[in-house]
Amino acid sequence: MARTVGRNVAVPLLFLNLIMYIIVVGFASWNLNHFINGQTNHPGVPGNGATFYFLVFAILAGVVGVASKLSGANHVRVWRNVSLASASSSSVIAWAITALAFGLACKEIHVGGYRGWRLRVLEAFIIILTFSQLIYVLLLHAGMFSGKYGPGYRDPDTYGMGAGQGGEPIKVGETGTRI
Repeated sequence: MARTVGRNVAVPLLFLNLIMYIIVVGFASWNLNHFINGQTNHPGVPGNGATFYFLVFAILAGVVGVASKLSGANHVRVWRNVSLASASSSSVIAWAITALAFGLACKEIHVGGYRGWRLRVLEAFIIILTFSQLIYVLLLHAGMFSGKYGPGYRDPDTYGMGAGQGGEPIKVGETGTRI
């Protein structure tokens, strides 16, 4: 029971972040499409000088975030050290790009001016995702400190080296090969 603490917390956070990243992709692509078409007089689009850069990084963060969550879903399903490596590395990359979009969202808010409701919703989602993705990354790396929170980086059983095919201990001969 104690070894499933990390999994029980990671699954809802993974699902929540996946849904939020999909929403970010939708809002960012809609805003970017109207911004590129020059329809800045549309009620949901106007912004300021930081809007274009924010939209580009928001859509990039959304796409990388969705891909990261797919890798995370595989890790939750398998829950091994090998899947932890891909899930944690892709999550760190997704968090870094989301943090860049967060900085541009803060700059866009600071510059001010009229921003439509879709742009404000996108800013809010990016701000929330920055912190929830950071919590997810920290949760994935918590297995480094305790096997209670994840498969553990140094646990030999997660590689399948601690037992034979039927769960019996592996016998090693004098030369170090399996018998």
